[in-house]
Amino acid sequence: MSFRTAEPSLKDVLDGIASGQTQLPDFQRGWVWDDNHIRSLIASLTLSYPIGAVMFLEAGGVPFRPRLFAGVELSPAPNPRTLVLDGQQRLTSMYLALRSGRPVPTRTEKGAEVTRVYFLDMTKCLDESVDRDEAVISVPESMKVTSDFGRKLDLDVSTPDLQYGQRLFPVSLLFDMQGFMDWESGFSKHYEFDAQAMQFMQKFRNAIWLRFQQFKVPVIELTQDTPREAVCQVFEKVNTRGVVLTIFELMTAIFAAYDFNLREDWECRRRRMAARHDVLKAVDGTSFLMAAALLASYLNNHVNGGPVGCKRGDVLKLSLDEFKKVEERVERGFMRAAELLAEEKIFDERSLPYATQLIPMSAICAYLDGQNKGRTMNISVKQKLLRWYWSGVLGEVYGDASDNRFAIDIHDVVSWVEGGYEPRTIRDAIFTPIRMLSLHGRHAAAYKGLSALLMKHGAQDIVSGTSIDINAYFNNAIDIHHVFPRAWCDKQKLPKEKWNSVINKTPLAAGTNRFIGGEAPSKYLARIQKSKQVPATTLEGLLKSHAIPVDSLRSDDFDGFLRLRAALLLNLVEKAMGKDVVGRDSQETISAFGGALPR
Repeated sequence: MSFRTAEPSLKDVLDGIASGQTQLPDFQRGWVWDDNHIRSLIASLTLSYPIGAVMFLEAGGVPFRPRLFAGVELSPAPNPRTLVLDGQQRLTSMYLALRSGRPVPTRTEKGAEVTRVYFLDMTKCLDESVDRDEAVISVPESMKVTSDFGRKLDLDVSTPDLQYGQRLFPVSLLFDMQGFMDWESGFSKHYEFDAQAMQFMQKFRNAIWLRFQQFKVPVIELTQDTPREAVCQVFEKVNTRGVVLTIFELMTAIFAAYDFNLREDWECRRRRMAARHDVLKAVDGTSFLMAAALLASYLNNHVNGGPVGCKRGDVLKLSLDEFKKVEERVERGFMRAAELLAEEKIFDERSLPYATQLIPMSAICAYLDGQNKGRTMNISVKQKLLRWYWSGVLGEVYGDASDNRFAIDIHDVVSWVEGGYEPRTIRDAIFTPIRMLSLHGRHAAAYKGLSALLMKHGAQDIVSGTSIDINAYFNNAIDIHHVFPRAWCDKQKLPKEKWNSVINKTPLAAGTNRFIGGEAPSKYLARIQKSKQVPATTLEGLLKSHAIPVDSLRSDDFDGFLRLRAALLLNLVEKAMGKDVVGRDSQETISAFGGALPR
């Protein structure tokens, strides 16, 4: 990687944009500057103030698809010599206002779309006591400024004579030598070659117009041997808007150079996936590409022994051919992962503990089912996949979304399925009893995980007795609610960190939660039996389906309930992770719960 520096004239830079020799890489966002920004930039130029360096990339290296600047119309578009990495907003604004020769489509400060033509108040430009921003005027395309709903004409610059009389110079002529000379000649004729007027025009030419001709733009140009990952990193670090490019945007631009529309391809795929499984709405284009890179590199590793991974650099190295070889397989992998999660009572994006864990899970499913169709439906394989999955969730090992772990997981899980050692994610995963006391809301993966485990345990609605499957989940607006109602706990002055924890919550239909209200458990249980005609023995069974200790609930014994339910929840955790939870009788646990948690 190397670079060179230069200071071309502003005119040459704008001419390069107009000719198509300078273009934008397609991943660049659109031009967004408003009228105020444009006027301020023009004002800075009239004073020869620096406007910052711009960064170019020599074309011919990274195969980014180029596009012309806004306002440039060339058909066919030529192959560019350089691509702009930093400075798009400034260069586009200057091109449109100073060089294009057309009104500028922009927006007001409040976002309303407008079309503007820019003028310099020559008198104010030459008066050093006047704020230069006041010397730059923007007018509508009609070149008439009105007020009182169009009834009052405040400014009219629609003809050259009107411009001469008010000494307002159109900035669109600054780099149009013939246009400038014609305007200058017209100005002199308008004032009948008056000496003072001629002197005024000469002063404007020397003090303002000449500054634009002499203005230099500092340019840093990366050479074409710069690797694509370096280009992307440089772009993000120098971009003045602080834009962070997604991998998907970059790959869209790269694949477009080979006439492949990644965005269109993904949109079709996304709709198919989301239509089948609500949980797959959590998958975006970048996640899909990461899964594709992970699978492609794993397959390549088996043949050539190359590295396995889906970090940013790994994805950026993914060729179009490699992508096409795995894309259908990866889609099926995501579908199979969603089916497995549905069996675990994880139905939608909201209930999904880690969207990131879908990346290695889909790649693993894609690989296993590609090697042996339907392999992930084998009970022993499925049990191993789910042990790995729940260890990641309950051990909260995906909190940092580490793509290093993705590579570890696909290697370890596949090896385990084929008779190897237990995956490191399972060995590393730890769930402590006191963690439950800090799980208060659905932002935590373990919170969502415990909710799903309760539904998997067979939780039935305590009023209707309906089992919570996918239809009941959506039709009855199932959510996790307090067992000891919040209002009652507040009234009893119980510690919030306990009554608001996951231990005191369970999946319930919205209607059931409203029926429970804010009464003591003993009272709302009695109302359920009486008003809903639910026999006591039936209700007891429904409560047990939620891993709820019935006796402590009926006696309004919150402390006893907390310890017993925590123990029951730990049993579910142990079953899901396939290993014991340590610390049930530790001093820390005893201190937090007021006693040890039994098995």
